[in-house]
Amino acid sequence: MIKKELIIHNSVEKDLITIALLEDGSLEEINRVDSKDGFAVGDIYLGKVRKLMGGLNAGFVSIGSEKDAFIHYLDLGLHYKSFARLIDTLAHRPVFSFADFPKQKEILKVGSISDVLASGDTVLVQVSKESINTKGPRVTTDISLTGRHIVLKPFERRISISQKIKSVEERARLKDIVREIVPQNYGVIIRTASIDASYEDIQQDLKELVGKWQAILEKITTSKAPALIASENNRVMTILRDILSDSFNSIVFDDQLLFQEVKEYIKKISPEQEKIVKLHRTDTPIFDAYDVTRQIKGLFGKIVPFKRKSYMIIEQTEALHVIDINSGPKVNKADNQEAVAFEVNCNAVEQIARQLRLRDLGGIIVIDFIDMHKAENRNILLKMMLEAMSKDRAKHTILPLTKFCLMQITRQRVRQATTIENTEACPACKGTGAIRSSILFDNEIELHIASLVEKHDLRYLLVKLHPFVAAYFNKGLLSRRLKLMWKHKIKLKIQSNESIGYIDAKYYDKEGTLLSLDMDNIVIDNANEDSADE
Repeated sequence: MIKKELIIHNSVEKDLITIALLEDGSLEEINRVDSKDGFAVGDIYLGKVRKLMGGLNAGFVSIGSEKDAFIHYLDLGLHYKSFARLIDTLAHRPVFSFADFPKQKEILKVGSISDVLASGDTVLVQVSKESINTKGPRVTTDISLTGRHIVLKPFERRISISQKIKSVEERARLKDIVREIVPQNYGVIIRTASIDASYEDIQQDLKELVGKWQAILEKITTSKAPALIASENNRVMTILRDILSDSFNSIVFDDQLLFQEVKEYIKKISPEQEKIVKLHRTDTPIFDAYDVTRQIKGLFGKIVPFKRKSYMIIEQTEALHVIDINSGPKVNKADNQEAVAFEVNCNAVEQIARQLRLRDLGGIIVIDFIDMHKAENRNILLKMMLEAMSKDRAKHTILPLTKFCLMQITRQRVRQATTIENTEACPACKGTGAIRSSILFDNEIELHIASLVEKHDLRYLLVKLHPFVAAYFNKGLLSRRLKLMWKHKIKLKIQSNESIGYIDAKYYDKEGTLLSLDMDNIVIDNANEDSADE
């Protein structure tokens, strides 16, 4: 059985929360939540139409972002007129029963946006795609509210169910439950996560979503466009809601507050899983302890190795990504070309699917496999790719290989692709190519400590160093760390951190605040080399 773990790191310095999904210790997905980011998928805004583009059959809506949001005619949804009438009614009569609100005639599936919208119109929109590069967010007026088990759609009348639920009996059971409890004027999509969910679980989910919609209606009456009406307040919870299942063994945090929030959330939605929520209590950084840092450095480069010294080259552009498969320098000469190509291509499949999830590559992906002449081998490779991509939550389409062994995949893109720099800028030379002698680095650290102790009147100092350097300072009974403690009369802690460069150091006070250091004003004097060991 596969061991699944979620490792969640909160970087207070960067206002960034990183969520890593591990399967048997292997990094399979990574999600980054920037607390400073706005306009997340699912957020609902009251916007104002700025202009229409007849040639594109689309328009631009002001929702408060730097770039106006883009909306196409097809993004309006069939019930646009009902939502427009609702907004107009709320402006004059804020209290009424939504269940009794009359639906308007559905708009045509194919039509002109200028027949429905006009500049200056106030519209209720939901972000369907985040801002990517120079483009503003994409929005829709087809509003939906997502819960753990169901998706609630105002003005819809259908009850749909996820195609991933294969059991005929389970599909019928879930539809019967929803039909019994869904209020008038709402439609429901039953999510895959609802498999084996009880009547009470689905009823509670529906109750919360209806309450959220009522809160949205109340907020509209007191808001003026452009304005945020409803938000996925905690994007960490949103990610957990979408990926959490009974198969998880542990969810580990390095932040006490986040740990408590998620534990309460898990206790509410899935009490039997509360015990898997854990707090990382050791001094070792959480991503170092679970080998996430090393895997990130190895998996986000331009060249990614896989089995038998083969490798792939990944080139990314805004809309098109190319993956080139190479056999590597070591090929068994006893095998024929077709057999070698087939083996390397098959070995690459799992890594390709993994890379698409890790980097969240969207748009068009073209994979240049090693040429294979047998149609049978190409068909086997296609089946393997379909199987490897089956656990990808993003919508995708995989086309058969061409005779030149090119495979095209289209994958849903709702946010910027994940990019993590796996090279380290030199912290000492700042690009000049010249640094102080590394043999004097320990002296430099001592001068930094002395400067910080004097400047801040410290009694405690935490120094984070590369593991090799940290080992040098902590080595032996009379370690360099102890000597520095005695000399400067402070409690000194040396902690290793794989994300720090070889000749870099970070200094923190007792409260965990990163201390700034004006390195230009600190000069290493070679005459102090001997005195540092006194």
